[in-house]
Amino acid sequence: MKLVLASTSAYRRMLLERLQLPFETARPETDETPLPGEAPTATAERLAIAKACAVAAAHPDALIIGSDQVAHLGDEVFDKPGTEAGAIAQLQLMRGRTVAFHTALAVLNTRSGRIQCEAVPTLVRFRELGDEEIRRYVAKERPLDCAGSAKVEGLGITLLDALSGDDPTALIGLPLIALSRMLRTEGVELP
Repeated sequence: MKLVLASTSAYRRMLLERLQLPFETARPETDETPLPGEAPTATAERLAIAKACAVAAAHPDALIIGSDQVAHLGDEVFDKPGTEAGAIAQLQLMRGRTVAFHTALAVLNTRSGRIQCEAVPTLVRFRELGDEEIRRYVAKERPLDCAGSAKVEGLGITLLDALSGDDPTALIGLPLIALSRMLRTEGVELP
């Protein structure tokens, strides 16, 4: 069966390339708006499944991978900031605090209809950041397309005191440990 990544994210594509499996990408057309009262983990899981299902009709004999990430601090959810001002505001709110990142992963087997889904949490403790540090970071790395405005795979690592979680790739957007387990369940040989 072919492997399809239901994402146009360069970060997810680079992570999936690490498994050295041939795959293609497809753009999922999904509404990413959280439902009223929906918990962040539930939002991430629902959207990961929705993204995989959104491209299923075009790939009837495939394993489709969907993923979504929601970052939050209590009731405050941090989307992709989109602008420098948005990124600065997010980082100012997160400084000195621990933010939860829930990265959900779904694998849809379009042949059998089976869906596997799992959310992988990562806790990220941000340093006590000064406004000038935040402005310099945003100007240098331009983290406008990632939830939480900090690219841990790049210069964003300097903003942190600590992080904890079961899978270091989850924070970047595609939990490869869980994905490897799911693909093996579907009969994919790894390594």
